[in-house]
Amino acid sequence: MFGKIAIGEQDFAKMRENHYFYIDKTDFIKEWWENGDTVTLITRPRRFGKTLMMNMLYHFFSVSHAGRGDLFEGLAVWKEKDCRMLQGTYPVIFLSFADVKADNYLSAREGILQELTDVYNQNAFVLHSDRLTAQDKEAFIKVNEDMSDMTAARSIKRLSSFLFKYYGKKAVILLDEYDTPMQEAYVNGYWDELADFMRKLFNSTFKTNLYLERGILTGITRVSRESVFSDLNSLAVVTTTSGMYESSFGFTQKEVVHALADFSLQDKAMDVKRWYDGFRFGRCDHIYNPWSVIHYLKYREFAAYWANTSSNRLVADLIQQAGPGIKAAMENLLGSKPLRVIIDEQVVFSQLDENENAIWSLLLACGYLKASEYHLNEKGRKEYVLEIVNFEVYTMFEDMFRNWFASCITAYNDFVRALLSNDVQMMTAYISRVTASVISHFDSGRKPSGKTEPERFFHGLVLGLMADLNDKYMITSNRESGLGRYDVLLEPRGSMDDGIIFEFKVFDPDGESELSDTADAAVKQIIDKNYAAVLEAKHVPKDKIRVYGFAFEGKRVLIHGGYLQELEKQ
Repeated sequence: MFGKIAIGEQDFAKMRENHYFYIDKTDFIKEWWENGDTVTLITRPRRFGKTLMMNMLYHFFSVSHAGRGDLFEGLAVWKEKDCRMLQGTYPVIFLSFADVKADNYLSAREGILQELTDVYNQNAFVLHSDRLTAQDKEAFIKVNEDMSDMTAARSIKRLSSFLFKYYGKKAVILLDEYDTPMQEAYVNGYWDELADFMRKLFNSTFKTNLYLERGILTGITRVSRESVFSDLNSLAVVTTTSGMYESSFGFTQKEVVHALADFSLQDKAMDVKRWYDGFRFGRCDHIYNPWSVIHYLKYREFAAYWANTSSNRLVADLIQQAGPGIKAAMENLLGSKPLRVIIDEQVVFSQLDENENAIWSLLLACGYLKASEYHLNEKGRKEYVLEIVNFEVYTMFEDMFRNWFASCITAYNDFVRALLSNDVQMMTAYISRVTASVISHFDSGRKPSGKTEPERFFHGLVLGLMADLNDKYMITSNRESGLGRYDVLLEPRGSMDDGIIFEFKVFDPDGESELSDTADAAVKQIIDKNYAAVLEAKHVPKDKIRVYGFAFEGKRVLIHGGYLQELEKQ
C-alpha cells in the first residue's frame, strides 16, 4: 500500500523518512552511471520529477549523506551491489536556477550570484582545512554577491578543485532548471546579455573543469549549443524524443495502474488516461503527467492541475502574435488533425521572432504537444507528426484562446450570441468593439505587419470560437469545398443547429467604392464558389445554412449575410 501523498515535496529524504507516496525511479542511477557520459543534459516538461530526481542523486552520491543507505533500501538501485558501493562517496555540488526569474539582466545576474554564493557557503568547511593554500582560501572568499563576472564564471570550477583537495575525489555537479533564467531573458528582452554570461559559466564548469567527475543539467528546453554550450563537445543531450532514460520521468502505464489500485480508484483508469496520459519519451508511449496524477490520487477530482501551475505567457504571446499559418495549424490541432512539420529540437530563442516553426520546438519541449511519429526525411532532416498531448492540455489551450478576448469579453460573448441568433446588425456592432479593442494584440510582435492584421485577428477569433462553441460545432478553416477554399466553416454537431460559413475580405479602394461593396463581394464569393457543398454533403439542408461576408478596413468591420436560400434568390 502506498503512503500518504505530499503535494510538492521535492526532498528525497523527507519522502522516504515520512513514507510518502513515491514511485521508484532509482534505476536511473544505475543507467546514468553505467552510460559513462561526462555531462548529460536532460530536458523534460515542468513538474515531471526533475527536481526530485536531482535531489535523489544528491542524497545518493554526496559524501555529506554517507551511511544513508536506509533511504534507498527496498528500491531498485539498492538491489545492485555495484551501485550500493557508490552511495555517499563523492563530493556533490548541487545548484538550482529555478528561482532566477527576473524582468531585467541585472536582477537575473544577481539571482545567479546568490545561488553561487549559497553553494559556497554550504561548503565553507573546506576553509578550515590545511589542504587549501592561502591563495585558495583568498579565492574562496572572493565568491560573494558582489563578485565580478570572471569570478562568477570560474566559481564552480574552483569549488570543484577545492573539494578535490579536501576529499581527494572529483565532484559530481548537479544543475537543476538551468534554462529558467534564459526563458525569462527572452520574454523580457535581455537574451544577449544573459546568454553571454551563461556561456562563460557553463564552459568553465562543464568543459574546462579538470575536477569534474560527472555532471547533469536538467531543464525544459534544449537551448542551442551556439547560445550557451559552444565547444562543449562532451555534452550528451537527452530530449523528449531521445531513447535514453525514457521511463525515468513521469509515470508509466503500469505504475499508474498499480497506484490507482492501491488507492481503490481502478474504476477511474480510463478517465485518468484521457486526462493525463499521452506523453511520449523516446520509444516509450503512455507516459502520464505525474503532477496531475498525484493530485488526482489525493483529491479524487479531475482538473487541469499541471496546466494551471505556472504562467503560459511565452507560449500564449508567441501563438497570439504569430502569423495566420501558425494559428491555422493550432485550429487543426484542436480539431484532432496532426501537424507534420520539420523542426530542430534545440530551441534557438533568437529565432522565435524570425522562424515561426521554432514555436513547435518550444511546444514539444514544454509538453503541450507530443511527437507521435518522427523520422529522417529524404534530405536527412527530422520530420515530426505533432499532436495535442491529452484533454488537460486541450483545456489549457481553450482557456488561452478565450483569454485573448479578456479585455472585451462582454462584447465577444455578445457577438457569439448574436451569431447564434442570426442578428447581423448586432454581430457587426459587437465585432467592431472586439476588433477595435484587441486587433493590435494579434499583431504586436517585434515585426508587426499591417497587411496581415485582419487575417491574424480572424484566425485568433476562430480559435476563440473553437474554445467556446466546440460542443455545438466542428469548426474548420481554409478547407476545400465546391470550387474553392472557404475561410471558416461551422459544421453543426446536432441536427437542430444551422451550418455557418464566413468569408473575410479587406476593402479594396481600387475596385470598391465603399465597405458594403466588400461585404457583398464576400457573400457573393461564398455563393458563386459553392462553399456550402461540404455542408450539403453532410446532409445540412440549404434552408439551415447561413453565410456571412466580413469586410474590413483597418479596424472598421462590416458584416452582410443571412440564410443562403434567401440570399440566392436576391
